[in-house]
Amino acid sequence: MGNQRNLIRTLGLGYVVIFVVANIIGSGVYKKVAPMAAELHSSVWILLAWIVGGIITLFGALSNAEVAGLLADTGGEFVYLKKIYNRFFAFMYGWSLFTIIQTATISSLAYVFAQSLNSIIPLPEILTSLKDFTIGGIFFPFQDFNVKFTAILLILLLTFLNISGLKSGAWVSKAILWLVVTGLSVIVVFGLTNISTLPPNYLNLADLSAGTVTVSSFFTAMLAAFWAYQGWVSVGFIGGEIKDPTRNIPKGIVMGVFVVILIYLLVNLTYISLLSIPQLTEIHNSGNQIAAVEAVRSFWGTSGVLFISLLILITTLGCTNASILTGSRPYYAMAREGLFFSGISKINKASVPSNSLLSQGIWASILVLSGTFDQLTDMVIFAVFIFYGATTLGVFILRRKMPDAHRPYKVWGYPYVPAFYIIFCIFLFFNTIIARPREAAIGMTLILSGIPVYLFLKKRYSDKTAKDS
Repeated sequence: MGNQRNLIRTLGLGYVVIFVVANIIGSGVYKKVAPMAAELHSSVWILLAWIVGGIITLFGALSNAEVAGLLADTGGEFVYLKKIYNRFFAFMYGWSLFTIIQTATISSLAYVFAQSLNSIIPLPEILTSLKDFTIGGIFFPFQDFNVKFTAILLILLLTFLNISGLKSGAWVSKAILWLVVTGLSVIVVFGLTNISTLPPNYLNLADLSAGTVTVSSFFTAMLAAFWAYQGWVSVGFIGGEIKDPTRNIPKGIVMGVFVVILIYLLVNLTYISLLSIPQLTEIHNSGNQIAAVEAVRSFWGTSGVLFISLLILITTLGCTNASILTGSRPYYAMAREGLFFSGISKINKASVPSNSLLSQGIWASILVLSGTFDQLTDMVIFAVFIFYGATTLGVFILRRKMPDAHRPYKVWGYPYVPAFYIIFCIFLFFNTIIARPREAAIGMTLILSGIPVYLFLKKRYSDKTAKDS
């Protein structure tokens, strides 16, 4: 009976914009300015990295919006890639989403939530006798286990909330997003109006011609920016639950990304106006400090630290919830196509894919034990841009395959905008292999592990078809 249920279209344009923004604004807006400072050593280059990262993200969003408008359905990129390429490539995307892209995003967000909670209310130490236990000298699953255990509890709690129904999960995202935008606005207004003296070398345009920043270091710094912008594509995953998706998904993506770019520029301008580059570099090197906390501390003292810690807590809670809600839909779509384990395709009485949500939550909880925040986020960006580039290439392929099809939205600046984005994705892929070889190797291993799984599922599906016939 479970397989007879269908997803219900209940979400309008307003919720689409909310999901786009809620999926993007997470931990990056608070943390990533520090590693960018350590890489670039210049406030003007940092701001430029945010601007360029935002423009490139917008190019990707504009390109994706054309594909989404043409092919919108539950599963998002999985559905698009299957129609553009083939079942195997679509499966590899879905498998990558499950093993690393979406689940590692959920894990890293929950991890930052737990870190922030620990800074407000110190969490009791757990299993300290196992903190030096290691797997291959790379993973330390029981290190900071009190934080990791709290992150796992959050993932499971939000998973069960979303299993109870789509509207309850959507309402939580909407309420939290308003709190987050209000909190960030407070930081910008009070931060920029409480500056006594600007940091030395503040937005010095001479830095642009000083020759201290290389193309590779700029791209490496943008890994941090792209993590902060990551998540806009997730709204396509719930295409089967959006009213008039071919119109609302493209509009919602573009509107949401514009909103986030504006917010990020204002917030990061505030950070670099309050903290010098050496201070930001020191924050990054410490490993346990957050740039936003130190920026607010500079003008509000200890009471400000409590405010920003609570804001980070609320933000990561909202983004984790939005990522859990949207992320489970592609696995459901895959299972209905015979490209994932059959039980994942079941819909519960609340008309949500409960088994898909539960499987995602369990694997994301395991990933919490596997690594640090920055290791997880670099793996996500490396993996996801492979498929972002493939979807953008689909703009050219679909214009040749389906020249007369109705397109509710056509990418602005065609063919230059999608072509530029594809070239950028290729460069980022190879630059990450050079600059972050460990994260790239782990990411590729998880992606390629999907090949034997695909062959197993294909054989089982063909055996079942032969038996039924």
